[in-house]
Amino acid sequence: MTPTIQDVLHEKSRLRYWEPVIWLAPFLVVALFPGKAFLINQMAIMALFAISLDLVLGYAGIMSLGHAAFFGMGAFAAGLFAKFVMPEPIVGLIFSMAVGALTAFICSFTILRGSALTVVMVTLGVSLVLLELGNYMTWLTGGADGLQGVDMAPVLGLFPFTFDGITAAYYSLAILVVFLLVVRRIVRSPFGVGLRALRDNRLRASSIGINTDTRLKMVYSLAGAIAAAAGAVQAQSMNFASLEAFGFEKSADVLLMVVIGGTAWVYGGVIGAVVFSGLHHVLSDLTPQYWTFWVGLFLVVLMRVGRDRLVRPWTWFKGGLHG
Repeated sequence: MTPTIQDVLHEKSRLRYWEPVIWLAPFLVVALFPGKAFLINQMAIMALFAISLDLVLGYAGIMSLGHAAFFGMGAFAAGLFAKFVMPEPIVGLIFSMAVGALTAFICSFTILRGSALTVVMVTLGVSLVLLELGNYMTWLTGGADGLQGVDMAPVLGLFPFTFDGITAAYYSLAILVVFLLVVRRIVRSPFGVGLRALRDNRLRASSIGINTDTRLKMVYSLAGAIAAAAGAVQAQSMNFASLEAFGFEKSADVLLMVVIGGTAWVYGGVIGAVVFSGLHHVLSDLTPQYWTFWVGLFLVVLMRVGRDRLVRPWTWFKGGLHG
């Protein structure tokens, strides 16, 4: 009997034996090497950010150079919420996601029409506009000095953010695992299949009954919410929000992470964030002035030799991790 699409999706959505190991490994690293808590925290935040970009780039085919707009909105929403409303992290995270989703939904109307180049320029323009608005509204954002004086309450009232960064690392990792499960389920559902069809050929997807505009708005809003969650976690764990969160460099970094790890792959953003952040950490210690040279050289070799051979050698085997 030929399996139906529902059967195939159900099979692909089942947890593989190695996935819980991947989720638990960074928690174990923090427990064994607490001195690496800050690095793990940053990797988890950027992995979450990369997952959000992969939703629109890898699965929906929307090229964006301004995804930092939603990261920045989440960071400042969380900081302002903690400073003027209440310092509870989880409530602030939910509020930030709502702000990011609303911002992305409004911006989604600008990406529905036009060529790929037009969409790239529009997304970049939105990020730059928000950056300048934040710089202008110094009374609210702190301008170039950033939003300071953000004091967070303990997570769930039990786990205070400490100077060693251990609570922040566990908190960001827990949020990452939750969103990994959510995104994993979404991309392996009929909605995710529709996104791939839209990415491959928007006209053909429309002809078979997929409402492309609605689906683009939905995935863009979802990606905005997840990117805002990443920004919120960073602001909450650092007790600070900077206008650099809106910058082009932030958008470029997360794009590199997705490219390194692989697009349209649930774990691609995680792998990319670990590799990129790890390279940054190691090379900036070895050659503080020239670390970008080595990162650039790595990217050139990566593109020429092939990502699967360098980053994902396990995909050579049958039933690899891709999907």
